[in-house]
Amino acid sequence: MYLTRVRLNTARAGARKLLASPQAMHAAVKGAFVDEPPSAPEGSRVLWRIDRPNRAEAYCWIVSPAQPDLTHVVEQAGWPTTQAWETRDYRPFLAKLAPGQVWAFRLTANPVHSIRRKDGEPTKVTAHVTPAHQAGWLFQRQEVAGFRIREKPPEQRLADDDVHELIVHDRRSRRFGKIEQDGSRNRVPLVAVTFDGRLEVTDPDALRRALVAGLGRAKAYGCGLMTLAKAD
Repeated sequence: MYLTRVRLNTARAGARKLLASPQAMHAAVKGAFVDEPPSAPEGSRVLWRIDRPNRAEAYCWIVSPAQPDLTHVVEQAGWPTTQAWETRDYRPFLAKLAPGQVWAFRLTANPVHSIRRKDGEPTKVTAHVTPAHQAGWLFQRQEVAGFRIREKPPEQRLADDDVHELIVHDRRSRRFGKIEQDGSRNRVPLVAVTFDGRLEVTDPDALRRALVAGLGRAKAYGCGLMTLAKAD
């Protein structure tokens, strides 16, 4: 497994195109591999995420079973003569995960649920709209994914619902065209939000699977990739 980061030059038209279209970014990431990367035993796959610290900066993070070649991305949307991309072997980090460790995390995800509007109708996948429901979506998955979101000390809580070390922000809503397997065209809605917070490892094997296989839906379109960093 490999963890890769490439910075995009937001002053270039090629970068703006990638940042504006999950489909274009998906194609660019897919083009970084000679062949379709094989799935590892953990069920890993290619995941990607865009981080925007500010309007002038944009980074694409990629987790993949094989090393990517992002020459085409750098040439079209980066700094071809001065900056390339960084790729590290992810396995040593994954191997050192242990119960009780505390990490800061970031996750961009597509929090959805299935609802039935009328009796007798099939269920429909619908995006969660409010930050509270979006956070609830993540809380429902934390145990299976091998972690527990940390709670704040009582003296640091600003309200009754301000319990966990979690921020939900950067909501993005898009609709884009998609060609289905039968050849028909469909307009696909995508709501993505970013979660920042602190977690405690409860099941290292489960967390490793979540880090390499992703959380939730829309993984091809920049959702599902969680990264960890030192909690301090």
